[in-house]
Amino acid sequence: MTAELLVDARNATGESPVWHPEENALYWVDIPAGRLHRWQADGQTRTWQGEEMLGCIALAGDGKWLGAREHGICLLTPGDDGRLHAEPAAAVEHAREQMRFNDGRCDRQGRFWAGTLQTNLGGEPTGALYRFEPHLEVLPARLDGFKVPNGMAFSPDGRTMYLSDSHPSVQTIWAYDYDIDTGTPHNRRVFVDMNQHPGRPDGAAVDVEGCYWICAIDAGLVLRFTPDGRLDRALEVPVKKPTMCAFGGARMDTLFVTSIRPQGVDLSDQPLAGGVFALDPGVTGIAEVVARV
Repeated sequence: MTAELLVDARNATGESPVWHPEENALYWVDIPAGRLHRWQADGQTRTWQGEEMLGCIALAGDGKWLGAREHGICLLTPGDDGRLHAEPAAAVEHAREQMRFNDGRCDRQGRFWAGTLQTNLGGEPTGALYRFEPHLEVLPARLDGFKVPNGMAFSPDGRTMYLSDSHPSVQTIWAYDYDIDTGTPHNRRVFVDMNQHPGRPDGAAVDVEGCYWICAIDAGLVLRFTPDGRLDRALEVPVKKPTMCAFGGARMDTLFVTSIRPQGVDLSDQPLAGGVFALDPGVTGIAEVVARV
């Protein structure tokens, strides 16, 4: 199964792909560059420049996005001037300096969740998970003790939340029972020990069969695990560091994958690093929910 190059984006850290069905387009971010990108099915691409590092995005309706940046969550509007205009929506109190948001997405009810990490990817467990609540100016941490929180996804019925920690000293994916009425995760247990598989766990998505797809960074793979944690299949991409996957396309049967372009290293064996790819996963995905704003 061959990965198709969608965009030779050369992103430093391409992340958070989200399919926009009304526009027949894929959006994603380049975290350190603070940029929002769009690819449309007719092949056209466009980029908007923001003022802060941008970790992840969620659909917010009316041409807007909810974005988790360095210091908080903002309502983002891609402008005709090529700028990504930001309206602060909620702040957070980081555990220390030099932290930013990373991976995140909405639950099935539209609650936006996102996690934080140290920008130097240090080994201290200072990362936390936040749930956006429109009526709060400062968001409390809902879960903490993470190094590099990642891999957030929700089961088709929304009653299981998945979360990973990508740090080399952890490399674990957990499952939580999730209260869809209150938006509360509980009863954490190990879903997959990625130390037993190639690569480290990064961004993820869930398909209609309830299987969990996770990018195995450093291994050049996207892995599919069944709801009982069994490895079901592995798809290759032509780069070492795939970061996050998302279902999209007119029939939701394409798996889009973003990636990292490492700096200061020989890329002769992976010239497409930082690109965005399209895979045929053999199964359909679930459309993302518009965020509650």
